[in-house]
Amino acid sequence: MNAPRPAVAPPVQHDPGQGRCCQNLRDLLAKHDIRLTRQREEIYQALAASRSHPTAEELLRAVRTSQPGISLATVYNTLETFTRAGLCRKVTPSGGGPCRYDADLSDHLHLVTSDGRVLDVPEDLGREVLSHLPDGLVRRIEERMGMRIRRVSIGFLADDAEAACPTPASAEDGSQTDR
Repeated sequence: MNAPRPAVAPPVQHDPGQGRCCQNLRDLLAKHDIRLTRQREEIYQALAASRSHPTAEELLRAVRTSQPGISLATVYNTLETFTRAGLCRKVTPSGGGPCRYDADLSDHLHLVTSDGRVLDVPEDLGREVLSHLPDGLVRRIEERMGMRIRRVSIGFLADDAEAACPTPASAEDGSQTDR
């Protein structure tokens, strides 16, 4: 969890005189052999600006105001291109539901709620979780499995807030059971 947050491209500035995006997004995409189009720019900007880990459908709604002719297939194809290039992460909720996307490439943990939302675990708590992995565990897993681990991904699945949080009375008398 050493990388600073958020690890997303800086906001794209537009040249009002010519309507072209600034060089920073063009350079970012070019580094990954991706041609910059207005639709890709809009999709990436909407994703990078979001903290809610949007679905493709949510991104479609966000960019339709400026790109009324854009299709859901274009959004999905663009997200797959960005994911393969390492410009975003695909987050697949374990309990089902649509894939969500995250342009924050820093090391961080996710909490998936019962309704499918994906939330970032606070950075300090994420560091604490990762610090409790035993020394050498990742290396031993690599050796035993014969694979190189690029990164550790830990996710939490949550029930709704009311069911998960003990009431003051049950917390005091110990009637809330451990999960």
